[in-house]
Amino acid sequence: MNDIRVKICGLSRAEDVAACAEAGAAYGGFVFFPKSPRAVTPEQARALALEAPVGLAKVALVVNADDALLDAVTATVPLDMLQLHGSETPERVTEVRARYGLPVMKAVGVATEDDLPKLGLYAQVADQLLIDAKPAPGAELPGGNGLSFDWRLIAGRRWPRPWMLAGGLTPENVGEAIRMTGAAQVDVSSGVESAPGVKDAGRIADFIAAAKADPVPRL
Repeated sequence: MNDIRVKICGLSRAEDVAACAEAGAAYGGFVFFPKSPRAVTPEQARALALEAPVGLAKVALVVNADDALLDAVTATVPLDMLQLHGSETPERVTEVRARYGLPVMKAVGVATEDDLPKLGLYAQVADQLLIDAKPAPGAELPGGNGLSFDWRLIAGRRWPRPWMLAGGLTPENVGEAIRMTGAAQVDVSSGVESAPGVKDAGRIADFIAAAKADPVPRL
C-alpha cells in the first residue's frame, strides 16, 4: 500500500462522510455552489463536518465567492481548508488566505499545454494546487463534470506546492492516472456516484483501494 492521499468531494449526506472515513480518505469536500447537484448550505455542511472523525480534513469548495459567502461558511463550518474553484486571481487567493487564516487550494483547469503556466503562477500564492480538467466553453459547472484531460501534459512536472490530480477519475482509471502523472494526491466527485450528487459507498471504497493499491515511483 502506498501513501496516496484521496479527497472525496461533494459530500452531502452523513453516510457519505462515514464511507469516506471508513475507506481511508484524507479529505472530504463540501460544495457551496448552488448550480451543483452536490451543493449544501453552511448549516448542512456544519452538521456533516461535526460527524467527521479526527483525521478527515474538511474542505469548502467555492466558486468566485464574495466575502459575504466566505464569512458565512467559515463562521458556521469547522473547516481545515478553502478550495477556490472559479476564476479567482492570484491577488484574490492572497486576500482569502490573509482574511480567513486557512490554507487555500486553488483549482486550475488544464486542457492544453498553454494552460500549464497558470500552475506556476498560482503555486506562488496558494498552499496547494488542484489540477483539474478545464470545463468545456459554456459549461455550468467548473468541475465535477466527469471529464479528464491528457495526463501526459503534466507527467514528470513538479511545482513548489503540494498538488492534487482531478478530472474524470474513477475506480477503474485512478491507478493509471497516478502512475502516469506521479500524483501523490487525487480528487474525485462524480466518479464515485450512482447518480449526480449521490455518493456510492462501494465506489468510494473501490476508488481509495485502487489509488492505494500499488507502490508508486516518485518521479
